[in-house]
Amino acid sequence: MACELLTVGQMAQADALTIEAGTPGFTLMQAAGYAVAQAIVQRWSPRATVLLCGPGNNGGDGLVAAAELLRQGWPVRVAMLAEPERLTGDASLAWAYWQARCAACAPREVLSAPLNEASLDAQGLVVDALFGAGLTRPLEGMAAKVLAKAQCKGLPIVAVDVPSGVWGDSGVSAGAVHCDLTVTFFRFKPAHLLMPGRQLCGERVLADIGVPDSVLPRLQVRAWQNAPTLWQTVYPRADMAGHKYHRGHALVWGGPLMTGAPRLAARAAARVGAGLTTVCVPQAAWPVYAASLTSIMVHPLVGEGLNQWQGGLQTLLDDERLSAVLIGPGALGGTHPGGLKGLVLTVLASGRPVVLDADALSVFQDDPSLLFAAIAGHGRPVVITPHDGEFARIFSPSTLAGCEGKLARARKAAQLSGAIVLLKGPDTVVAAPDGRAVINASAPPTLATAGSGDVLAGLILGLLAQGMPAWQATCAAVWLHGEAAQAFGPGLVADDLPEKVPAALRRLAAQAPD
Repeated sequence: MACELLTVGQMAQADALTIEAGTPGFTLMQAAGYAVAQAIVQRWSPRATVLLCGPGNNGGDGLVAAAELLRQGWPVRVAMLAEPERLTGDASLAWAYWQARCAACAPREVLSAPLNEASLDAQGLVVDALFGAGLTRPLEGMAAKVLAKAQCKGLPIVAVDVPSGVWGDSGVSAGAVHCDLTVTFFRFKPAHLLMPGRQLCGERVLADIGVPDSVLPRLQVRAWQNAPTLWQTVYPRADMAGHKYHRGHALVWGGPLMTGAPRLAARAAARVGAGLTTVCVPQAAWPVYAASLTSIMVHPLVGEGLNQWQGGLQTLLDDERLSAVLIGPGALGGTHPGGLKGLVLTVLASGRPVVLDADALSVFQDDPSLLFAAIAGHGRPVVITPHDGEFARIFSPSTLAGCEGKLARARKAAQLSGAIVLLKGPDTVVAAPDGRAVINASAPPTLATAGSGDVLAGLILGLLAQGMPAWQATCAAVWLHGEAAQAFGPGLVADDLPEKVPAALRRLAAQAPD
């Protein structure tokens, strides 16, 4: 799987390097146009088709696609946004190529006209080759009107590269309409995976147009689509000569009232391979936890007050056999916010890898700098796992000024906090302080259910406890989380997820290189 994600600039550089190595730019354009035409022919029967062509190379791709569809006998028309005489470079060559095809196939017909709303009359399919991923302003004017009308008429729309109006580096939509199919080239861009761009793309096809993989090292890629090839080589494997402590001891803080979330997290940590998993809980809540957890240890913290709980937690953290800690799921129920802050700071002072989720993040909304300073002084990996609401509480708009889109926001947050940032959603992003990032596109919508985030936090904890590097552990946990949900199917609730982790692990093992 080609998992590198290229920015618009990197894709332009890849094209330039290919041309520099001897492949003419128009050859790449021909390959792109052929790929668009082939994708259409594979999905639709011949029908009246209009290709909306813009003034640049995206329009050139559309002109080549139109020529190929015409060659195959499709009734085709081209609607030009720009005057043909004003086209330059490879786009002007594509216009000449289209004109030559018209002369050969339909010499008596006028198959090209200026773009206007009448361009859609009597058409059964629309190809959007107006702009492309490089557009960073709202779609407007006649282009916007025609695409909006095509959507209102219910016509199938095929986009070349990205739907016009979707920004390639961020997935932001500024006037784009939903497409049934998007054909792009060489590698996907962030917009193909980030919402709303991903949804607007419809089905996505990645076409080989002759750009060699050998250009990738020169592009300095820093973003990838989440896949096992990124982290499988450091995934922890059970050692035949090992014992339970070799597989790590995971600790979960369990609040006194909201007991479901910590239990879900603990089960997930155990399922993903932690050798031991312990939930530490206030003594009054011990019977609730102990009655429902069998293979997971439940450690009671004596006393009624936060100071006593904090002291008991510190004693557990002093055990050198403890490998990683999770605090946050269900943590605030029955706990004063100030007291929870103290517990989080105690955990961050422990010298263990830490996962902070949910309440453990929100309690710092009035003073996120305190949290960031504690992370900076921790000296060990810290993973934070906010959804959009929790993210907004600790990263204000002013601190993220200039960050367009989810990928940029997650990267900036990782840089500011010093933590691995897992920004959850249908397009989950995992960003490291050094700029590495993945976008996950495999999670099904059934994961939008209470408690699924607690399971995800537990999966990360379990992998950290086994010694997996933090960024890779977080990426792997996100992938396994999605695979477990896919394995269960409709009707999923969070309780089902830990029990489907073994099936996800089997699929992971099946993909392992020999």
